[in-house]
Amino acid sequence: MDVLLIGGGGNVTDALIEKLHKEGDRISVLTGDETKKHGYKHVFEEYAFSYDSNSIKEIFESVDPDVTIYMGAFDTNFDWNNAREESVRYSAGLLNILMAYSLVKCGKFVYLSSHEVFSRSYPNNIPEEQELAAKEFKAMVIAQGEELCKNYMQFENLDILILRLDHLCTVPENKSQVRDFCAEMCVEALRTGKVRASDRNQFSLLFLSDALEFINQILRAHTHRHGLYHLSSGRVISEMDLAKMVQAEMGSGISIQDDSVGAEYRVVLSPVRFQKEFDGKIFYEPEQIVKKTAEYIRSHKNRFLENDDRSRGFFGRLTQSGKSVFRAMLPFLENMIVFVPIFMLNNRAVDSRFFAKLDFYLLYVLLFALVYGQQQATFSAILATAGYCFRQMYTRSGFEVVMDYNTYVWVAQLFILGLVVGYMRDRLNLIRKEGKDEVQYLSGQIGDIQDINTSNVRIKNVLEEQIVNHNQSVGKVYDITSELDRYTPEEVMFYSSEVVGRLLDSRDVAIYTVANASFARLYSSTSERARELGYSIRYDQMEDLYKVIREQKVYINKQLTPGYPLLASGIFEEDEMQMIIMIWGIPWERMNLGLANLLTVIGYLIQNAVLRANRYQKALESERLMEGTKILEKDAFRTMVLAYSKAQLKGLTECALLAIPVQEEQLKAMGEKVGSLLRSTDYLGVVDDDNLYVLLANTNQEGAKVVIRRLQDMGCQAQYQEDLYI
Repeated sequence: MDVLLIGGGGNVTDALIEKLHKEGDRISVLTGDETKKHGYKHVFEEYAFSYDSNSIKEIFESVDPDVTIYMGAFDTNFDWNNAREESVRYSAGLLNILMAYSLVKCGKFVYLSSHEVFSRSYPNNIPEEQELAAKEFKAMVIAQGEELCKNYMQFENLDILILRLDHLCTVPENKSQVRDFCAEMCVEALRTGKVRASDRNQFSLLFLSDALEFINQILRAHTHRHGLYHLSSGRVISEMDLAKMVQAEMGSGISIQDDSVGAEYRVVLSPVRFQKEFDGKIFYEPEQIVKKTAEYIRSHKNRFLENDDRSRGFFGRLTQSGKSVFRAMLPFLENMIVFVPIFMLNNRAVDSRFFAKLDFYLLYVLLFALVYGQQQATFSAILATAGYCFRQMYTRSGFEVVMDYNTYVWVAQLFILGLVVGYMRDRLNLIRKEGKDEVQYLSGQIGDIQDINTSNVRIKNVLEEQIVNHNQSVGKVYDITSELDRYTPEEVMFYSSEVVGRLLDSRDVAIYTVANASFARLYSSTSERARELGYSIRYDQMEDLYKVIREQKVYINKQLTPGYPLLASGIFEEDEMQMIIMIWGIPWERMNLGLANLLTVIGYLIQNAVLRANRYQKALESERLMEGTKILEKDAFRTMVLAYSKAQLKGLTECALLAIPVQEEQLKAMGEKVGSLLRSTDYLGVVDDDNLYVLLANTNQEGAKVVIRRLQDMGCQAQYQEDLYI
């Protein structure tokens, strides 16, 4: 099964990839992060594109997934600390993905939601029909994602599934992966030595392993009755009970702070719908979840305390804050430092014969306007104004300076020039940045196309190699079926069942020849299981099977009905059914349209060989049979017995040989007498002048005894022959 996983890296994503890999699926990942690839294990192809990329549709077409899983509430690409901004990005990305999916219409789409869409207390377990009640930004956007999926499911008639996970618990590998109640309590106990809890908060914990098993069951199901399921353990536990478990597992010295105030808050999803349709067995109880989480956090405590404010202490936090302030103040300090030499140069230039007309303050403001823009141009203009006024007060009073209109004209031109140049600098930078972004976007589009093309070429080469080397390739199918041309006409039918078994990778294949409009008789089989229907069947009473194969289609036993093969197909000659191929021993996941098409191709190739053999035998019938009888001549009968004996040694059929003493002049009459008792698949023949031989097809020694008794009742003394090589 081809799976497209959409979501950022994290413990939930990694665990889901591991689970799908163990199931034998081919996994592709759309990371949602276009800056870099994450290097996932067991991933066939990784697409480093953002969710709003124009290339999403091409990715769907390239992967052509049977199942697409959108991580949704568990996608690590979104930082919910900035929920207001992320909510827009989340909704836009999901909409773009669903639009691309609706255009391609490939496989099943699974949206992972969580209990967070319910933000108020419920006295009973919450069923799927309950109206959503989301309050926080993250909860609201996840709920909106559900509604978006429902709309596409309803109006576009798409196969979309929404799975709500109830208080998912994972074993975090580091501090950034701590997101659930259990892990948060364990880390809090490790850092502070105490756990805060309330006995009024009740919920149900679902361990990641159980959740993955539930998800896998739904993915493997061929049908599902509903579009929304709650995945929950159904085990109700209070926050105080969880805190006591954490206290017991995290070691001595851990205290519990009782925060039991306010009304009761209970959110527990009901798993009833899922359990009725699937196997909802829970393997991890709350005690086991806490134990596994606490053990890992205790063993790797440095991972959960690194970069922690409490671990740095007061001076560490003070140093960090000082660095941030210094970085923000650096441009202003630089401005003030440059102002000092400018002030000194301006004072010297006032009395200079050559530089008296040069305005150093204006050059100073222009410099910072060009380098830093409007903000620093304004600050430098303020400093220049202060320096100018200070220098004027060397010869005049401050009142005279303030009242002089030349001062205001000079200040106005300084600010106007500085602000205009700063604005132009900022505007040019903005235009340059927009142009750069546009070029980067278009270059990214080209890069995306190249990446997708490279990926497609790589996938094409891999699939070509698989097709060339695979037993089910057209070349291999033709080569194997062509082996039938090497066998004699008498042997073709026997080895046809062996060829079908090799091509379909099944040890249980049976071929029945149609006797009349109701009965078919077993001709060749590869195992005891393939003979479980018996040596003769009333195929017209197998209504489900007969209805399909008479239309020259392949029957697939999707309901695993007892007494029916898993696959069946008919071989026809001029719209008349001649044979029925039946197959058992095929895994459920392989019983699909592809295998049915392959069986159709194999049937046509075998049909050519079998019908050619039958026509050859009919053409030589006059030479093979004694004149006026159904008795085979010596050479023809020996060839037939040899074919059956070889097939019996290979386990492809069963047969028995009987000898009936007879005079040569009575041979024809005895042949008619015995022939009336035999089936259409049995043969009469002669090898010597003293006996008439009977070859019983698909009959063992016990079955031969029944025929011997019937012959004796007719006055024929038949004897069982141990040795077939006559």
